[in-house]
Order: sequence, then C-alpha cells, then structure tokens
Amino acid sequence: MGRYNHTDELVERAILVGVVTKNDTEEEIEEYLDELAFLAETSGAETVKRFTQKLEFPNPKTFVGSGKLQEIIDFRDNNNIDLVIFDDELSPSQIRNIERAMECKILDRSNLILDIFASRAQTSHAKTQVELAQYQYLLPRLTRMWTHLERQKGGIGMRGPGETQIETDRRIIKDKISLLKKKLEKIDKQKNTQRQNRGKLVRVALIGYTNVGKSTIMNLLSKSDVFAENKLFATLDTTVRKMTIQNIPFLLSDTVGFIRKLPHQLVESFKSTLDEVREADLLIHVLDIAHPCFEDHYNTVNDTLKEIESQNKPTILVFNKIDAFTFTPKEEDDLTPRTRENDSLEDLKKTWMARMNEDNVVFISAHNKQNIDELRKKLYDQVKAIHITRFPYNDFLYQEFEG
Repeated sequence: MGRYNHTDELVERAILVGVVTKNDTEEEIEEYLDELAFLAETSGAETVKRFTQKLEFPNPKTFVGSGKLQEIIDFRDNNNIDLVIFDDELSPSQIRNIERAMECKILDRSNLILDIFASRAQTSHAKTQVELAQYQYLLPRLTRMWTHLERQKGGIGMRGPGETQIETDRRIIKDKISLLKKKLEKIDKQKNTQRQNRGKLVRVALIGYTNVGKSTIMNLLSKSDVFAENKLFATLDTTVRKMTIQNIPFLLSDTVGFIRKLPHQLVESFKSTLDEVREADLLIHVLDIAHPCFEDHYNTVNDTLKEIESQNKPTILVFNKIDAFTFTPKEEDDLTPRTRENDSLEDLKKTWMARMNEDNVVFISAHNKQNIDELRKKLYDQVKAIHITRFPYNDFLYQEFEG
C-alpha cells in the first residue's frame, strides 16, 4: 500500500468523496474537491480518484447512498487505496458505518486539516492549540475507537466502579482538554504582555486565504526570511517584524491563512493567534487573482473578520499573482453569459474590486516583485495617517522629510 517519494516519505493513495446538494453546483463541488486534493497533497497523500453524488442532503448513515458507497468500495479493492477522504465533517456514526463497510482508513475534511496543522506546528503555542483542537474533535468520536488512553495515566486506581473503557477514555480526554486550555491561557497572557510592551507603534497585519502569498509579501516588505512555500498553512505561528518605510517605524505581522469549512475546533483554539489581527491598526488583505474563486476567498476571510469583530478596520486590498493571471476573451458571436474567466486584468481593475476601497487597491506579483513599490507607497500613506494621530508633534518632520 502507498509508495515512497524521493525523500523516503510514505505517500498514501487516496480517494476523495463529495456530495452535490441542492445548494451547490457541480462547478463548486469540483472547486471544493480541488482544494481537498491540495489539502491531501499537503498532508502527503496522492489523489487517485474522485467520486461525487447528487443528493438533497448527505446520507445520515453513510454520507453517500448505498450504490455509490459500493462503487467506491469496488474501486478501492481494485486499486490499492490507503484512505478515503470526505469533503465534509462526518458524524461519529457515519465514520463508524463507513469504516465498517470499507475496512480502510477514513478521514473527513476536518480531520485532514487537523493533521496538517499538527505537522506544521512548530512553537509551543501552535502545538498546544492544535492538540486542544484534536482532542475536542476526538471527544464525540470515541465510540468508534480502541484508545485505551488510561494507560497513559496508569489504569490502576483511575477506573470508577462499573466504569466502562469508553467512559474512562472520555474522562481522560476531558482532563487533557482542561489542562490544555489552562496552558493556552498562560501563553495568551504572555503574548498579551508582549503586545503591550510594543508601545504605541502602528500595527499592520497581513491577512488572506491560505496560500495567497502573504509570507512572500512579508519577506519582500520586511526583507526578512519567513518560511514560504506552495502548500496550505505554511504559516501557523504569527511572525512579527519591526520595519521602517521612509521615516516611519511600524510592526508588520504575518498570520495563519483562512480556508473554507475550517473546523470549528480550530477556529476556537486559534482565536488567540488572531489577536494580532484583532489588535492591528491596518490590515493588508491579500488575494490570489489567478485563482478562479478568489471572490469566494475574499468572502471567507471577511466572514472570519466579522467573527473577531475586525471587519471595519482600514484595509489595503492586494491582488497578488498577476503574473499567473489568465483569461479567455469572448468571441463576438458567443451569446453565452459573460463569466469572470472572460474578464481581462484591465476589466477587473474597473469592477467592484477597484471601487471597494477607493485608492487602497493594488495589483502586484510578489513572485516577480512587480508593483511592490506601489504597495510600499500605499502602506506608507496609511501608516503615516495613523501615526500622525498618535504623534501629532511629528507632522512637521514628515513634511520636511517628504519636502
């Protein structure tokens, strides 16, 4: 089963499964499965086959219908498949029923994202947040697992009268969740103290959907070396750099990327990481203009900003990856409705995006360092405006510097 890549890591062969409900289009499901395939690749799996089914709502027992389930089982049996990944969060009973039918490893989207976060976590803060989210995900699903967690704390003396294995495991996990929450509270207090010690410097936060190029832009602006690669969630820990444009110092932070259908356990446990966004004076919202669903990504990020009450902050909208942007011009005799794929870059600059933040929109290529000076100028103007309100006595210095 599986194969080894050039770095001797086991690459598992995966099947992806999605359901097209009445609220979805087939194009949207394909986009979701594209993203799921990218998640699978990031975690080290190779997507072999995709299965989709049109249903009014997912089957409460097996997510897909019995016929489609058998079709997946037949393919799995004949193609050495290691795991099957479902593009929605499965209930404990669904996981139990599907595993019983397929006799192989089953993951849902939430479990896959949690696995990626676990592999990416580097600092004590990120590791604690991920561990907390994993236990919160695990707790309602214990009925399908032979965990024997009491061995980790010494089973003798831990089991109450008549207590079953599952009750013991559930109690131990609840204890672990409680300890992890206390640990996070302590870390959060330390980070809050660090933020307070930064004084009145203007704070700027890079935000955006995962894999839009935030870390690359961070490196260009701050001339630092933040880890960046073409994989999802390359950045989990917030990186903060003090930098100066012309004569104004400020703090620039790179934050964890957002994604659709993010497990609510992760949203809760990573809210402290988003404090950098919540306390920022200015946001740089980065979008991948070459991605066919960048408008959906914009809405996903804005929904998260609303959750943490940060949607009304001053924002510079940055459309990145113009070097990878392509479009298909409509023929004169083509009578089909115009789509986003028919718009050129110049067309897009004249639409809602260009009007959204008035003068605070910029189109760049971080990869080719195109229009970075324009971004720096907009960033300088915004930071200066905020800085003057805090240090009005410095205003004449700016005038003299710029004059």
